Amino acid sequence: MHSMSTEEWHAFVTRGAPTGRFATVGADGTPNITPVWYVFDGEDFLFTTGDTTAKARNLRRDPRASLCVADDAPPFAYVEARGEVTLSEDLGELLDVATRAGARYMGAERAEAFGRRNAVPGELVVRLRPAKVIAYGGITD
Repeated sequence: MHSMSTEEWHAFVTRGAPTGRFATVGADGTPNITPVWYVFDGEDFLFTTGDTTAKARNLRRDPRASLCVADDAPPFAYVEARGEVTLSEDLGELLDVATRAGARYMGAERAEAFGRRNAVPGELVVRLRPAKVIAYGGITD
């Protein structure tokens, strides 16, 4: 097992199309973890969600969050990014993030339709700025 460098974990979180596991703090203090399709812009993790979801409610009350991306096959690796989020209702930003996520997870031919479907009032862009990153590779080596 080895600690990943910044370059290694950047490459890891942008390779393929792994589903992220996004954690927020519930109103009663319990963790709330949900799968998300994310994009990474080299600095922040971004995804969209509905403004009435548990994620959105939790983040409005407490912006602390964590995103974990993990390999599901040997030699196993993971990246956990912890930080605070900002939320945006900007339709242009929603279209950009949703279209990029659509391309990543559904393919270029469906990206534009996915972006338009999700860039509507009532949706939010969630931007996680990592304050701390924990990243390990070669866990079974």
